[in-house]
Amino acid sequence: MIIKKINLKNFRSHDEYELEADGLTTLILGENGWGKTSVLEAIYIALQGKSFRAVDREILKRDAEFYVILIKLMNGEEVRVSFDGVNKNFLIDGKKWKRLPRKNRYPVILFLPSDLNLISASPGRRRDYFDALISQRDEKYARAVSKYKKALKQRNELLKRENVEIFEVFPWNVMLAEYGWEIFETRKKEIEKINEKITESYRSIAENSDTVSIFYKTDIKSKDEYLKILENDFLRDKILKHTSFGVQKDDFIFQFNGREAEGSASRGEVRSIILALKFIEADEIEEEMNKKALILLDDVFSELDEKRQRALISNFSDNQIIITSTSKPEI
Repeated sequence: MIIKKINLKNFRSHDEYELEADGLTTLILGENGWGKTSVLEAIYIALQGKSFRAVDREILKRDAEFYVILIKLMNGEEVRVSFDGVNKNFLIDGKKWKRLPRKNRYPVILFLPSDLNLISASPGRRRDYFDALISQRDEKYARAVSKYKKALKQRNELLKRENVEIFEVFPWNVMLAEYGWEIFETRKKEIEKINEKITESYRSIAENSDTVSIFYKTDIKSKDEYLKILENDFLRDKILKHTSFGVQKDDFIFQFNGREAEGSASRGEVRSIILALKFIEADEIEEEMNKKALILLDDVFSELDEKRQRALISNFSDNQIIITSTSKPEI
């Protein structure tokens, strides 16, 4: 067990809110619009340092001057997050931080209803999903993604200028090639690892002989070629006013029995694939970080049949789980 108690003040719709974690599994019941997801969001901010859906000004309750999140952990530590309308601070063991230090972050597996649509979602949504999945375990990768996005933004801003010259974008080309190649290599290795496990994980849920894999779709071949293409595409990108080549264009295609899962896998099969992916995520966190992730399930039980509900709870039986739902699950 990780979390013992949660207190919120002026957080989204909550004036004041308190939750005592009840053993390994805690159920938060309430109607839609009550603010159940906000509780999970607050936990995520305290343990990961940022929201999974908004900026702080959007989180602050209307007409309030500040919000506070206080999380009491089972080891006796407290994490206090405060936002005064301008600045956010983290207070841990009496020490204040502008950002949550990496050493004070705790692994979280967040399961949202939208995750069940990952297979049919946009390529950008899938990239964000896998980038977040890898970044939680790999600080070096997280830095590479952050630096790549900043460099991409700078290059794109230059491309919007009418008289921009090729030499002006060259430093950003170099950075994009450097960090883009690092991102490509890490993504490739991650998908290879997932593909070694995902069919077995899927079969443990579905209890059949179907096969599942993920195809990493990319045009990246080498770091040198990456830089060369950026240079060669300058005039084209200048007309388009954005960078047309790079890892920001990659995609992750789910395959089911050798065919693209979107269109060939049934609704239930798609849900089993996503569950399998979540189970692998938990296993990799435990293997690499030697910690059992906190599991946050946001109203996903209504989207799963009883068989998959049982698989979900069974697989995470040793993890602390916090569940939101509009009705009590029948398992």
